[in-house]
Amino acid sequence: MKKPLFLLLTLSLIAAVVISACGSPEQALTKTPKPTKTSKATETATPPLPTNTPDPCAPENIQAEVEKVHKFMREFDDTSLLVQYTPQIQMAPVIQDLQRIRRDAEDFQPPSCLATLQQYQLAHMNTVINTMLFMLSYKGSEEENAVVNQGIALARQQHDQYVLELANVLGLTVVAAPTAAPVEGTP
Repeated sequence: MKKPLFLLLTLSLIAAVVISACGSPEQALTKTPKPTKTSKATETATPPLPTNTPDPCAPENIQAEVEKVHKFMREFDDTSLLVQYTPQIQMAPVIQDLQRIRRDAEDFQPPSCLATLQQYQLAHMNTVINTMLFMLSYKGSEEENAVVNQGIALARQQHDQYVLELANVLGLTVVAAPTAAPVEGTP
């Protein structure tokens, strides 16, 4: 008989602790009123509560975010260098790898401060891939040479835009490389 009494006292004690932790018994039994419908004119917007989520575009975080975008460009550049040493009939697998990298870069959602960087990156990647696809059917005519040269020049320009934007985002100053002066020989 003592066991059920002990169990009842224990349960009562636990219930008392739980109720006291939630507030007074009056509060526990009081119904909260349902919100009433208000007009838009009387509603006031409450400011969002501050969060502990760091700003990815803040100076102390931007480097890590840039690296997430730039890793695609590094892999793309490394892979595209292989094309120089790949016979034309074996270029398809390299192009497929470049397309995979571009899709990964397209799927990546950078913070808004890196949207322009990603746009330049994707434009460059598309130009390189399109030029290489054109080269798969390349026969060597002058018209084809002009198209390939135009694609290469555009890809270089887009890569330069990407590098300049990368420097801009990181707060770096870009200094143009000095051009070598022609060496004059003695007669």
